Amino acid sequence: MEDLYAFLTQQYYLPLYLIVWLVAVFRYRSYFDTPLKYFPIFLMYTFLTELLGYFIKYHDQFQFFSEEEYSWHNVIIYNIYSVITSMFFFYIYWKILKNPRYKNWVVYGTIASILGYVISLFFQDPLHANLYYADLGASLLLLSFIGLYFKEKRKEPGPYLIKNNLMFWTSLGLGVFYASSPFLFVIAYEIPEWWTNYRLRDVLKALIVFMYGAFMIGLLLGRRKAFN
Repeated sequence: MEDLYAFLTQQYYLPLYLIVWLVAVFRYRSYFDTPLKYFPIFLMYTFLTELLGYFIKYHDQFQFFSEEEYSWHNVIIYNIYSVITSMFFFYIYWKILKNPRYKNWVVYGTIASILGYVISLFFQDPLHANLYYADLGASLLLLSFIGLYFKEKRKEPGPYLIKNNLMFWTSLGLGVFYASSPFLFVIAYEIPEWWTNYRLRDVLKALIVFMYGAFMIGLLLGRRKAFN
C-alpha cells in the first residue's frame, strides 16, 4: 500500500491519463468520424509509455541496459513517443485546416520535422539522450499549425458555441503545453542546475495537468455538430 501511495503521489498525472482516456472512450460517438477519431488510441499509448518509463527507471526487471550506469535509462521510448506524437498532431491539423496553402505548409513542416529528427541522430544518441532540439523544432511547427487553425476559426463564424468544439479545447491544451515544455527540456539538459533550483519538473507536470484538463473539458462539452 505504501508503494502504491508513493507511486501515485510521485506520478499523479498518470491516473489523469487513464481518466481522460476513459472519458474519450465514453464520449467517442461525439467525434468518431472526425480527424480526432484515433484520439483514444493516442491517449492509451501515452499512458502506456509513461507507465513503461516509470517501471524501466525504478524496477530492474524492466530495464533495457545491463550496464549499471545506463540501467535506468528510458529515454528511447520517449524519443519514439515524441516522433509519433508530432506526426499524429501534424496529421490532425493537415486534416482540419481548410486553406490549401496551409495544408501545404503542414506537409512541408512535417518533412522538415522528420529531417530534424534524422539530423539529430548524428549528434545525439537516442538510446541515452533526449532529442530535445528536434523536439523544439517540431513543437514550434505544431504551434504554428495551431495558430493557423485559430486564424481560420476567427474568420469562420458558425452557429455553434466554441465551448462545444472539441478541436478548440484540444488546440488550447496543446498550445499552452508546447509553448513552454520544449524549452524546459532544453534547460534540463543544457542548464541542469536551473532545472533543479527552480523546480522546473513541477512546472512541466503542471503543464501536463493543464493540457489533459483541457482535453477532458473538450471531451465532456464537445458536440459533434460543433466540431470543426
